[in-house]
Amino acid sequence: MSNPYQASPPPPQPPPFTPGAPQGRGSNKFVVFLVLALVVGGAYGASKVLGADKGKSSTSTSASPSAKPTAKDPGSPESSSDTSSAWKVGDCGGPDASKGADAYKRTGCSDSGASFKAIDIKEASILPGSIQCPAGTDVMIEVSISYNGGKSSGIPTNTVCGRNLSNEHPGDAGAGGGQLVKGDCVTSQAKEVPCGGSGALKVLGLVKTKEECPSGTTDPIRLTISVGRPYDVICTDG
Repeated sequence: MSNPYQASPPPPQPPPFTPGAPQGRGSNKFVVFLVLALVVGGAYGASKVLGADKGKSSTSTSASPSAKPTAKDPGSPESSSDTSSAWKVGDCGGPDASKGADAYKRTGCSDSGASFKAIDIKEASILPGSIQCPAGTDVMIEVSISYNGGKSSGIPTNTVCGRNLSNEHPGDAGAGGGQLVKGDCVTSQAKEVPCGGSGALKVLGLVKTKEECPSGTTDPIRLTISVGRPYDVICTDG
């Protein structure tokens, strides 16, 4: 017969937790689940960040025309406008009404809209006066590229020196248009005018200083300083 007053032995206690010791199967499942959750969460966050960056950096590049007139002084183009980018000597062009009053586009030389032919292609410059087209240039067209399909002013790439297909050539010496060249005429205020008119002064040379004017010069006209222009004095016969 057992002793009713004898105390029962205490229930067995779980072994103490020891860092680094193997744990039960249930705890292993929890650790694996936690690791997977962290990996999936990190991958999702990275994809969102990369996707956002990709969306911000994607841009489209295209060439589009937009008008950009330049100052009309003796050293600047008489008219200027953006056009398509792949111009070469011998190409023809004409007004592009869909892009603006001062816009031009390339056309076939036999097209009804063709108005000029490219006689030279110059590198673009942020200083319009530094670009000197050959004699006989009636129109100067600035070519630039706009990004993201924009129609606003773009990055200048070239300048097209064009000669009219018609019999009108204001760029010829003495005709009163185009860039100022030797043989043109100006007023006492250095404005280009057709030769033969009242007050027209014949241009004998375009130089940097009055001392460089050729013989026969009686009324040299000193211009205001313009960065890039290859001359500062117009030598006239007065």
